[in-house]
Amino acid sequence: MPKPITRGIAISSIEGFEAIKGKGAVASVEGRKIMVVSPGYLREEGLSVDEEPLAPHYAEGRTVVFVLEGREFLGAIALGDAVREESREAIERLQSRGIKCIMLTGDHSKVAAAVSKTLGLDDYLAEVLPEQKAAKIKDLMDSGLRVAMTGDGVNDAPALATADLGIAIGAGTDVAVETADVVLVRSDPRDVADIFELARATYRKMVQNLVWATGYNIFAIPLAAGVLAGKGIVLSPAMGALLMSLSTVVVAINARMLKMQ
Repeated sequence: MPKPITRGIAISSIEGFEAIKGKGAVASVEGRKIMVVSPGYLREEGLSVDEEPLAPHYAEGRTVVFVLEGREFLGAIALGDAVREESREAIERLQSRGIKCIMLTGDHSKVAAAVSKTLGLDDYLAEVLPEQKAAKIKDLMDSGLRVAMTGDGVNDAPALATADLGIAIGAGTDVAVETADVVLVRSDPRDVADIFELARATYRKMVQNLVWATGYNIFAIPLAAGVLAGKGIVLSPAMGALLMSLSTVVVAINARMLKMQ
């Protein structure tokens, strides 16, 4: 079977592929043990590289991974995604409602700082291993904050379960979707802001309907009981039934108007 060609580069076949949880991957390439790992892995193994040439990539918010053969440094690969305009809009809408936006990521702190600045985030937690995410969420909750966590990967599932509100992207992994409290159908960060706006609008409608129904009954029940009969004001049973039906219609119409907001 011929080797695949990508941009003129022959891709070698690999054997013995193995993921290093939260830190990279290792495989045998033409008999050579090649690893692609994160900066965190290098620190754990006591390996050091000159990161000064990588500074421009960090400044642009790119994730840098390192290629090793055994413990020998072969090179580095910079990976980057364009920041979506929808993300900026979602964060601005959340912040306008007094909601702090914090990024929780396993990327290098310099990358996290660059992305945080670009998006206008309130804070970021960088170089967080997958098994540490839930603990970081718990720390935020212990500090007195109510925390909503948005994620889509297997590694996000424990954090989604720990948070006060877990929000999963519908296109994410099954375990994340099953763990979360809310599942977004689209992969659009603006839907996170929509969730909070819908929740607050729903709460307002509940309060409005409760005030209307309570106020109506406080006024109508005594009147129907004949409290003002001595003054010639009498509410007939038929009229009372009509007004009660009208109250139900008003509440239903007010709830229906939620769709128009």
